[in-house]
Amino acid sequence: MKFTKFVFGLLCAGFISNVNAANITLFYSPTCPHCHHAREFISNELVYVYDDLQVTTVNVMEQDNRQKFYDALKKCEFKSGGVPVLVIGEKCFQGYGDSMQQNLRDAIEIDLTEEQKKSASANKSEFDKNHDEFVKSRSNRLDAIVEIDSKKKLNKNSFDTTSFGLIVLLLLLVGGLVLLFRKQK
Repeated sequence: MKFTKFVFGLLCAGFISNVNAANITLFYSPTCPHCHHAREFISNELVYVYDDLQVTTVNVMEQDNRQKFYDALKKCEFKSGGVPVLVIGEKCFQGYGDSMQQNLRDAIEIDLTEEQKKSASANKSEFDKNHDEFVKSRSNRLDAIVEIDSKKKLNKNSFDTTSFGLIVLLLLLVGGLVLLFRKQK
């Protein structure tokens, strides 16, 4: 019984931390220079500073991705179809310039816990102090960026870790319930 409660507590803590994870969806065109600058900022800094940041990039020039883009424009109440469009939680940004960097960081941090914010602040200090070493030590963070291709499959990381986590959580909960009922009989 104690083991079941322990496992359940761990799973809940893991699930709650995923709920607080920051996410960015970047709608871009391969021919857009501002889109490239936005991608560079995200992939060269943000994914390293924010431990839980997940980024999905969507090429709006691919026919199968256009409806996602139109839905984002509608959600964000943007009148023009200009790119890049960045959706971070409930915040939307259209266009990109270096002057927007702090606004993007602020949007990411809205849903973070205090612990995640402290970690990001420490990461940012280390990133600024020794960029190359810090990036090298966290090279796995580039896996946080996935591209939606025209076949509606994820490139790079085709396995959705959030769905996997939920499946594991459900299986463990069912297993715990089975053990609990067996002990009661």
